[in-house]
Amino acid sequence: MSQLLGKIALVTGSTSGIGAAAAAALAAAGAHVVVSGRRAGLGEAVAERIRGEGGRAEFVAADVTVEEDVARLVDTTVERHGRLDIAFNNAGGGGAFGPLDRVPAEAFAEVVAVNLTGTYHALKHEIAAMRASGGGSIVNNASTAGVQGNAFGLGAYTAAKHGVVGLTRAAALEAGPAGIRVNALITGPVDTEEFRRRVGGHPGALERAGLATALGRIATEKEIADAVVFLGSDAAGFVTGALLGLDGGMTAGVAAGMAQRPGGGGAGPDARVPAAA
Repeated sequence: MSQLLGKIALVTGSTSGIGAAAAAALAAAGAHVVVSGRRAGLGEAVAERIRGEGGRAEFVAADVTVEEDVARLVDTTVERHGRLDIAFNNAGGGGAFGPLDRVPAEAFAEVVAVNLTGTYHALKHEIAAMRASGGGSIVNNASTAGVQGNAFGLGAYTAAKHGVVGLTRAAALEAGPAGIRVNALITGPVDTEEFRRRVGGHPGALERAGLATALGRIATEKEIADAVVFLGSDAAGFVTGALLGLDGGMTAGVAAGMAQRPGGGGAGPDARVPAAA
């Protein structure tokens, strides 16, 4: 594939999981990819693996909660490659689980910092770089928690991801005249190592997560990565301000698999664990 040949792409939160898969997919489509995250060893390994498969990639360490890190990340990308064409803001995660009246304020703030403020930092500097080079495509990972609530102790994560949806729409409207497209992914449960680790201690959790979707299964990393490539390409040239559902139908309503379970009810908290970034 070569639909992104010559493009410069940046992926935050790409030392593992969805981010690493997206970095590999962008490189396979022809882009030169800047892998980024806090874990240098893992990030270097991702970049090396991409190069070993014939792609072009490098690692630049950055913590999205620190604006100076993000500014340096974007500046380094532009200094080395002359511009920034595609950005996938994937860094995120949940760390404040439990009812809101029991979640410590510090834990709530940490979740907002990595998911919402981190996305703001990225958008701020990516948009500036893309304005200077004549346009580009930005994709934010918002998750199903960005468009619906739940009663499973994910209040902080849900609030932050709703904020990401709002940022996506605002940024799309502001940056559109400069030729910059901004979209968000509404991802459901994804089969990452982190997801399996989180639900591993709960028998039947993976099956319940699948039953919550109309397709009866959770997504693969590749399915999410392919959507990032699409939104970064000219094939999505008229797509901006959009929320692309990659949730197997979870947000459409109650899936048949859940309706047929004894007693009805929802998928339970294990089905709503945030996808690993």
